Amino acid sequence: MYPVIGRCPVCEHTLEVTRLYCRHCDTALEGHFDLGRFYELSPEQLRFVEIFVRCQGKLNRVQEELGLSYPTVRSRLHDVIRALGYEVDEEEESPVTAETRQAVLAALATGEISAEEAARRLRGGAG
Repeated sequence: MYPVIGRCPVCEHTLEVTRLYCRHCDTALEGHFDLGRFYELSPEQLRFVEIFVRCQGKLNRVQEELGLSYPTVRSRLHDVIRALGYEVDEEEESPVTAETRQAVLAALATGEISAEEAARRLRGGAG
């Protein structure tokens, strides 16, 4: 069997299903059926979604599994979100590394920065 594709290989427009068939009882349905949003995704995007789900949505685990940087994994996730027809909040900030977290907590402990500044930095704000 071949996988169902969602885009026409000739013109790239969305394909429409017009016939469904049950091998078990020999029933056939004809009409116009939507494939759903996931058939809008490329094979690479579908593979990413499978890995994302298997990793329970944890981008750090996706990063490890794919051997990619965190920003690259996030970019691929944003591409999938857009391909599904949703908007991406581009102002979302980068994750804080363990080293940065330790430095912020040390600066807070010595009084170099305020609690508010520490919270901002730990949320991923520059600083």
